[in-house]
Amino acid sequence: MSSTKNRIALVTGAARGIGRAIAVALARERWNVIINYRGNAQAAEEARAQVQAAGARGIVIQADVANATDRARLVAQTLETFGRIDLLVNNAGIAPRQRVDILETTEASYDEVMATNLRGPFFLTQLVARKMIEHKIGGAKIVNIGSLSSYASSPNRGEYCISKAGVAMMTTLFADRLSEYGIHVYEIRPGVIETDLTSVVKAKYDKMIAEGIFPIRRWGQPEDVARAVVAIARDALPYSTGEVINVDGGFHLRRL
Repeated sequence: MSSTKNRIALVTGAARGIGRAIAVALARERWNVIINYRGNAQAAEEARAQVQAAGARGIVIQADVANATDRARLVAQTLETFGRIDLLVNNAGIAPRQRVDILETTEASYDEVMATNLRGPFFLTQLVARKMIEHKIGGAKIVNIGSLSSYASSPNRGEYCISKAGVAMMTTLFADRLSEYGIHVYEIRPGVIETDLTSVVKAKYDKMIAEGIFPIRRWGQPEDVARAVVAIARDALPYSTGEVINVDGGFHLRRL
């Protein structure tokens, strides 16, 4: 691992929600952070200010991970600024613009969600991994932010579930392929986290949480996910790769 002063993390979708929490938590650990965002420049600048206040350097780079040209530019600008990437966090993700029955899902919605949630992270990981190998980054790590939707059926947003199931296999594949280079790959699988993404279904989940759908009866917070990323960044799991870390209040448990 590079020295504490120059460890570099690239966090996609870091302007708000889980991504911002991850960026700030890493900054507290003295990681310099690339704050990637797609459209909300003001939120990205707010995230950068929080990273700086936490004691690290934050650089904002606009790029849509679904776009190949943007991905290449994102990596090129990161390397131009810092010369290395020690940690990639594939956090950027979108929900369908409309929740509709799987029998009514359109190809346009499917393609849009898959491009951001799966194709983009896959090819960004490929690009970053090549650079990690080329630069011989000791202790390099890749963290994919998955979802309980990788295994829990929601037929009114099937494209999202399929994209996250793909992220799970993507984690396995890259963990296998990159292990010979000492690059470890992990999936963090959040449950219902209180963010903009879940605000549209707050009443529904408030009721489900109160009724005990999760053993830990509360909303998950972005900081809960960030803590798991920090554990990986600290190299707390040196003999693990391809590992899935559930941050879901115990939802994955099968209970009678």
